[in-house]
Amino acid sequence: MGTILAVCVSERKGTLKKDVNSAALIPDWGIGGDAHAGHWHRQVSLLSAEKIEEFRSRGVEIPWGAFGENLVVEGIDLRNLPVGTLLRCGSALLEVTQIGKECHTACAIRSQTGDCIMPREGVFARVLEGGAISVGDELQIEPRTEPFPWQAAVITLSDKGSRGEREDRSGPAIVERLEENGYTVVEQLLLPDEPARLSAQLRRLCDQRQPDLILTTGGTGFSPRDRTPEATLAVSERNAPGIAEAIRVASLKLTKHAMLSRGVSVIRGKTLIINLPGSPKACMEAMDVFLDAMPHAFGLLRNEVHDCASK
Repeated sequence: MGTILAVCVSERKGTLKKDVNSAALIPDWGIGGDAHAGHWHRQVSLLSAEKIEEFRSRGVEIPWGAFGENLVVEGIDLRNLPVGTLLRCGSALLEVTQIGKECHTACAIRSQTGDCIMPREGVFARVLEGGAISVGDELQIEPRTEPFPWQAAVITLSDKGSRGEREDRSGPAIVERLEENGYTVVEQLLLPDEPARLSAQLRRLCDQRQPDLILTTGGTGFSPRDRTPEATLAVSERNAPGIAEAIRVASLKLTKHAMLSRGVSVIRGKTLIINLPGSPKACMEAMDVFLDAMPHAFGLLRNEVHDCASK
């Protein structure tokens, strides 16, 4: 259980948030009067008071809200909460959607001190149920009554597609198939065949959005620009070769060209990343191979189920 020490808002983006003591949490919007509220996944930002005090111990005097946080919370290690955690404050209910964020520009704090804790310590949430929230209110983790839906992201790799010279059909087909199977697709990206950009997006998604599954499509062949497997391996923490191998084995029954696929399957954090071919038909055939096994895989990654060792 934690305690809210500050409720901060800013009327315009790019300006420091100020503690207003109390505010209204609006469902699927955020905090009333805050410029960062909206119909997106980062409606409310939270920071642990302990992390702010640790920063202040360096001799830097900063007010609540200086890092861009909406809520300052004492008593909960927010940074280590998994995505999907529910936080209850009176009648209001938040769902954690992202851990940390990218810092694209140097904020006032970073310019002043050379550091900012929001990119690594900030937690973001969306408002599921509205209500008033005030300094001194208790914030507590609420158990889920239903399992957190499987989360997924889809990335298409295509030079021509990213330039608008060719329609991306594989990505939308994958998204539709995932949603038909009960997944929530949190992001869909279309990128050129540039390994550094793909690796950066994979790191961001795995570390911040923390989906159960990321599917890439394209860039797995022999062409000099086909570098999806290398970009994927660059972010891998654990190998999961059986999935890619199973896809190739099944695909070889359909075409000998399947042996030319270099797609890999790996794990980063609690996210499984699988490379799929570039054509919609081949993507659907590959998904036929592994989709049924995914619930057990995700249960293991979420530490909700355990393998049964033979006696």
